[in-house]
Amino acid sequence: MVDEKAIGIRLESVADLARLVSAMVGMGGGVYIMHFEHEGKHHYGLVITLRDYYKLNGVPLFYYVETQEKLRGNYVLVKVDEGGEKIEISNGVRAGWICIPIVSTVKKPEFINV
Repeated sequence: MVDEKAIGIRLESVADLARLVSAMVGMGGGVYIMHFEHEGKHHYGLVITLRDYYKLNGVPLFYYVETQEKLRGNYVLVKVDEGGEKIEISNGVRAGWICIPIVSTVKKPEFINV
């Protein structure tokens, strides 16, 4: 029997999550970071389906970071240029940056395993 929950893959930092999500933005489609509080901690992540995994149609993965406090903003901003990588949490968007919205749910979705 296959576990029907997304497999949680904990990342080391918000910067790692921002890098992953900004790479997905380049592939098109609406990409956002999901946020929920669970057992006193804040979880920020992205659901991705690993397609055609062996004999399965796909395996859902939840790449996430866990923080003690809620991030202070509604967007993760990413900019990479000759000066290096810049990642910021913001309440608004900025021209020239990849702007990824943070969407908060009331509770942890049942299909996510953290």
